[in-house]
Amino acid sequence: MNRPQLFLYSGLPLLFIVGATSYHLVQKNQELSKQRVVKEAASVPVTLATVEERGFRGAISFTGNLLAVNRAELRAEVSGRVTHVNVQEGDEVKAGTVLSAQDEDDLQLGKQAADAQLAMAQAQADQANRDNDRAQMLLAKRSVTKQAAQLAETNFNASMANVRAAQSNLGLAKSRIRKSRIVAPFAGQVAQRLVQPGEVLSPGQSAFTVVDNRKLEIQAELPTEALATVKVGMKASFRVAGFDTPFEATLTQISPSVQADGRTLRVRLEVPNADNKLKGGLFAEGEIVANSESKKPALPASVLTAVGRNAEIFVVENGTAFRKKITVGADQDGWRPVDGLKAGAQIVAQGRDLVADGTHVKVVAPAVNAEGK
Repeated sequence: MNRPQLFLYSGLPLLFIVGATSYHLVQKNQELSKQRVVKEAASVPVTLATVEERGFRGAISFTGNLLAVNRAELRAEVSGRVTHVNVQEGDEVKAGTVLSAQDEDDLQLGKQAADAQLAMAQAQADQANRDNDRAQMLLAKRSVTKQAAQLAETNFNASMANVRAAQSNLGLAKSRIRKSRIVAPFAGQVAQRLVQPGEVLSPGQSAFTVVDNRKLEIQAELPTEALATVKVGMKASFRVAGFDTPFEATLTQISPSVQADGRTLRVRLEVPNADNKLKGGLFAEGEIVANSESKKPALPASVLTAVGRNAEIFVVENGTAFRKKITVGADQDGWRPVDGLKAGAQIVAQGRDLVADGTHVKVVAPAVNAEGK
């Protein structure tokens, strides 16, 4: 085989490889171009919200449980068998409503005996009073001795003491009858009912819990650094699970000393609840808002779905949505401060449920404001 033939045969495979590679590159470019066309054709329509610099008042975070300001655990004061239970858990009650009653037969007998004892003591006192008056009159006429007159006076004083003792016994008998009926100390709701008809109660045994949810409170522990900032009367905003909108509270009490660990300060926040939306026992998470303001990047609260202080959003860059986790602060006037975003950044507002990481989006409306419009 001569040299030209050898060159021809050895160059053919190389030429074939180069041709095949070029072909595949062309095919790949065509496929990528096709994918871009498909992706652009499948763009998800969304609206955008723009991160803005907003003024926010300083805030101190807190957590705590909602508690009824008026809450009473009612216990039996006398022993006896329960004859009537007039309420169920959740019932509305007024102050003085009889919740349950115990058997009064023995108590009524005790009252009748006390009545009779008082009547007898009063009759004896009346007779002793007449005897004393007569003795004092005769003493003035020197018809009896001074010793006899003093004895009549002593008998009268003793009889009056018996009257007072009988009155006290009657009062105790009436008190036992009154205490056999457990009554609501204030208007509210029956939170717990722990007794049944026929049950025998002992003194001190728990029977009912009554709460008034129209005014709630949160007892929170703040870091000691907040001591120089917090003041009675400051407003707070907090959230509870199950409600989309925040609730308001007012700082009403600051502990005069820090806790034993030296690191926390206990405060009390009062929560109006006239519509009874909130219930005692709910966990609250919020911020006490100070008067001073500072500028922070912020987004309308309407475009954020947060779990606590954490939220997940989609930032839009060059027409593509990218998933991002951020930290948010409390709602102030329809806006929430955000950490992890700069002013001017744009996020998906409406259409979030249709977007995934890397989705190409198409803006179909202007950016939303604090009201979501």
